[in-house]
Parts: sequence; structure tokens; C-alpha cells
Amino acid sequence: MGKNIRYKDKYKKRAAIIVSVALLIVSIMSGCSYNTTTKKVNDKKKDISIGLCFDSFVIERWLRDRDAFVTTAKELGAKVNVQNANGDVNEQISQIKYLISKKVDVIVVIAVDCEKVSDIVKKAKDEGINVISYDRLIKNAGTDLYISFDNGMIGKDMATAMKQALPKGGKIFAINGPKTDSNVAQIENAFNKDIKKAGIDVVYSQYCTGWSAKIAGEYAEEALKKYPDVDGIMCSNDDMASEVSRVLSENRLAGKVALIGQDADLLACQRIVENTQNMTEFKRVEDLAKAAAYFAVKMARGQKYIDLSKSENEQKKLKKDNKYIASKTISDGENEVPYYSLKPVMVTKNNIDKIIIDSGFHTKEEVYLNMED
Repeated sequence: MGKNIRYKDKYKKRAAIIVSVALLIVSIMSGCSYNTTTKKVNDKKKDISIGLCFDSFVIERWLRDRDAFVTTAKELGAKVNVQNANGDVNEQISQIKYLISKKVDVIVVIAVDCEKVSDIVKKAKDEGINVISYDRLIKNAGTDLYISFDNGMIGKDMATAMKQALPKGGKIFAINGPKTDSNVAQIENAFNKDIKKAGIDVVYSQYCTGWSAKIAGEYAEEALKKYPDVDGIMCSNDDMASEVSRVLSENRLAGKVALIGQDADLLACQRIVENTQNMTEFKRVEDLAKAAAYFAVKMARGQKYIDLSKSENEQKKLKKDNKYIASKTISDGENEVPYYSLKPVMVTKNNIDKIIIDSGFHTKEEVYLNMED
């Protein structure tokens, strides 16, 4: 009897998880409908296999993405083959070739280089494998879906934070991620457009190959020699901001020069409460990973997008939900790709407790570790 009860409890728990994931994704599926008339969905298909190709695990957030994706996919009945290219585009191409040879149903790619992986992605599609551009849009390949956070909004939030820190304008450095990441240009363009009329001048701009924090620090040192009177520094992510912060500290400028980043890394959150970083951008990566896993499983079961439009009333309803942005399409250079963008949140000292701590992303003890009682 005891075994039967435990079995039933386990079954109910599993069912509840699957239902909760489905409800979560339904709430973010703005502008999507599926073709259920031309092809009947086979929800009972067994042995669904998904390839998940990471650029690397150097950035703190990617481990969160991996764990949430794998867990969700397994709950939905799929097996996930995780590959890590360690920042090497040729290795990533080889890994995608391997997944093609294994005849997986879907390949989800966090591209090392958004252009150089295009040909192998096209080959995967020619083999009948669906491909999802995860976080970074693969160029000229016509992937079946691009899912990411709204990079334009991230750029605007960064600009807002910089304008708040420098209300009278000033000189800033822009230390960006690599040009091979399509997100970098989206963020940079939105940021530059928004600060243009605020009297803030980008006097030094560089791009860090492979999102290297070490290179970011070297650029900061080089820039300070040319412009020691800098007022602010924009970093494309918090990992790079950590190294830039070290350079500022060594030059006795920590807390005097405005510093901004994104990803809500723990060290960045600690700097925010310590007044040595002005803002970061919080992206609930677990939601992004869960959504991607859900879409991947649906694709494997034969569902296709046929309509990205919504009625006016549905659009109004979506806009009331501040958590997610309405969906659209985006050009990859040659094709219009279905695009699902989740809404990020700007984090400052004023809202860090509510956004970061209350959500459980980091604990209060972790964030305030270096602060005196």
C-alpha cells in the first residue's frame, strides 16, 4: 500500500510540473498559433531527442539556462544531448554535424559566431531537423524560431541608467561583447541612439572577443590612459564589468565612475549595494530556457507556426502583462524568423531587494555579503 501511495504522489507531482510549465508558456506565447489542420500533432511520439549547443559556460548564467532547459525538456518527455563548444566556432560546427548524424529532432543553438554557423544550420534544416536560435540570432539560415530577451530594451535601460548617473552629460567608454554575437549590435544601437541627445559622448569603444573579461580589463586600462577623466563605462555584461571594476579600484575610481552591465551576476549585485556599479539588467533565464524547451518539444511533435498576428483585444491584454513583450518576426538577413522576446528588468539599488532577492535569484545574505551590519 505504501509503495502505491508513493507512486501516485510521484505521478501527481510529475503531472503538476508538466501542467505548470504548459501554463507558463501559454502565458508568454504572444502572437503564435499552430497548424493543427494540415498535420495532426502526435503528442504520443516517443524518444524525442533535442540537441542543445552552447557557446561555452564561461558566463555565469549559462549553467542556469542549461539546467532549466534540460529539466523542462525531460518533464515533457524529451532527451537532451548537451554540447559545449568552449568558445570555438569550429568545434561548435563539428558538434552540430554530430547531432545531425544522430538524427535528433531539434537543435537549439547558442551560437559562438552567428554567421559562421549558418551553413551547418542550413544543412540541419535540409535534413529535416528544426533549429532554434537561442538568445543569439543565427544569420541567413532561416531558423525555425529565435527566442531571446528584448535586446533593444536592454540597450534603452542601459542608456537610462547612464543618463541618470550623468544628468549633465559626460565622457564614457563602451566595452562591448564580440561582434560575432548579434545581440551586441542590437544593444549597442539602442544604447547609442538613446544617449545621443543627452550630452553623453562615447570617446572609446571596443569589442571583446569571446566575451573575455580579461580583454575587457585590458581595454579599460588602455582607455584610462587616454581619457583619465572618464565619467562612465558601459559593459556588455557583468562578467566584463567585474574586471573593469577591478581596474577602476586600482585607479581609485570605483564608485566615482558610473558602471553598468547586464545579467545580474552575483558580484554585480554586490557592487550595486556597495555603490560601485549603478545598474544591471535582470533576465529571468529560467523562463527563457523553459519556453525554448517547450517550443522544441512542440516542433519535434510536428507543430508549425502559421500566424503571428493577434486581435486588438488580445494585444491589449498582452500589454497589461509587464513580464513579457509581444511577439513578432525578425530578419536574419535573408529570412523573416518567428521571434519571441521576453522582457528584461533594469535593476538598481532602489529595486534590487524586490527584483533579485524576493524572486530568489540571489539571497539577501549573498547580495549584502560585504556590507556592514
